Amino acid sequence: MAKKINTNSSRTLMEYRLLPGYTSSDCKFKDISLKTPLVYSANNEKKYYLNIPLVSAAMQSVSGDQMGVELAKLGGVAFIFCSQTPQSEAQMVKKIKNHKAGFVKPRKVKPSMKVSEMYNIRKKSGHSTFPVVNDDNIFLGLISKWDYDISLHADCLIKERMIDKENIEVGTNITDLMKANKLLLESHKSILPVIDEDGRLLSMVFRKDINDQLNFPLEIHDKKKRLISVAAVNTHDYKDRVTALAREEVDVIAIDSSDGHTQYQKDTIKWINKHYPNIPVIGGNVITKTGFRFLVEAGAKAVKVGMGGGSICITQEQKGTGRGLATTIIEVVEARDTYFKETGKYIPIAADGGVTGTKDVTIALALGADYVMMGRYFARMEESPTDKIVVNNRVMKPYWGEGSARAQKWKTRRYNQGKFVEGVEGLVEYAGHLRDNLEETLAKIKSSIQTCGAMNLSEFHQKAELEVVSALSIREGKSHDIYLGAENLENQDYNTSE
Repeated sequence: MAKKINTNSSRTLMEYRLLPGYTSSDCKFKDISLKTPLVYSANNEKKYYLNIPLVSAAMQSVSGDQMGVELAKLGGVAFIFCSQTPQSEAQMVKKIKNHKAGFVKPRKVKPSMKVSEMYNIRKKSGHSTFPVVNDDNIFLGLISKWDYDISLHADCLIKERMIDKENIEVGTNITDLMKANKLLLESHKSILPVIDEDGRLLSMVFRKDINDQLNFPLEIHDKKKRLISVAAVNTHDYKDRVTALAREEVDVIAIDSSDGHTQYQKDTIKWINKHYPNIPVIGGNVITKTGFRFLVEAGAKAVKVGMGGGSICITQEQKGTGRGLATTIIEVVEARDTYFKETGKYIPIAADGGVTGTKDVTIALALGADYVMMGRYFARMEESPTDKIVVNNRVMKPYWGEGSARAQKWKTRRYNQGKFVEGVEGLVEYAGHLRDNLEETLAKIKSSIQTCGAMNLSEFHQKAELEVVSALSIREGKSHDIYLGAENLENQDYNTSE
């Protein structure tokens, strides 16, 4: 007989509904905050907080470097997938970290270099302006595409065409973007070199980057104003993979596994914490209190919960293992709160799988999750790594699970279960750019929080009241008993007489 048999049914997110609470006049929609911790941080570091409670799943068809850049600009993060070589994944992280976020580490040139040499660098890198430094990194001047004509000046030395430092506005030890912006405005220039007290070049600030940042007020970045990056690893080649990712200064590591309650994951977490103690590790996935405690005691700074609920995941069907995500969240949140009372350490929980829409995001957050991981939602966006295709006059994008045969092709040891798959492949309808979709999604989440009289996610956890609904109640909550094709009938004549 089995060790334990629970005859109570596990619940899914779709089986719950929020009950409205008292909303005071002080509970204004525009003031509601969606800020939430990504991982536990002993020093409460700002970079370990999300400004929106959404992250994209570590999947080949979802989270590449373009998604990583765009989602970080919008307040969340993409978990870069690990079903690729460590070098390829590290390059994705590098692109995210090197993407503009205010203070840029530029490609530098020497004064004795020929203009033709610099021009070749420009063609490869796409950069049009270069700071000129000597062997000691002392800033000497700038040279841009406007300072030479390659047909006339190819053999000239850069020092003959550059603008000298004396004619350039520079900032000394500036770390605040607003201060940099003020200097740019006063100088009527578009570029501000930042130097230290000895004249060594530290970084460059471009006005277009500052303007861009003003358009993304929720952007999350580190102390150097670089976008936050999160990368997934597996429990096989994690030593080489983490080493490569750390070299590119990845901010957080997440372990990608359908079952995190294993010695393999414990060993992985402990190795990362020993060799790279400054990189927090997100463990998972687990669906029980015991699994949560196991990962936290191993050193995980956040935990992903859920098993087999994703739209392209068939773990439950193939192996019979899994649990409804709502029941999982309820149980693990209880363990999280107990651990917090015992230790004072708040370990964030990420709800992963079985989220079909914004309603489910809201329910997951109300039940106690700190943020929600989604695949299908983000796979539909322009920024996902797949190409658009047209099927029956509809624009679609391919979408497949990490346990699918397609994902496993990159390496036969991607999963231990090499003899069967745990995911399928399909299509999702193209939705356009992420920024254009996210505004409505976040508005719905905020509206639900406001309905419960809360101003932030912490209050939402405390004030939300939920109840289980029946299948008939779910049907009643949808549009019903009307013809939904009215837009096709608007040009028809109607006989309204009886």
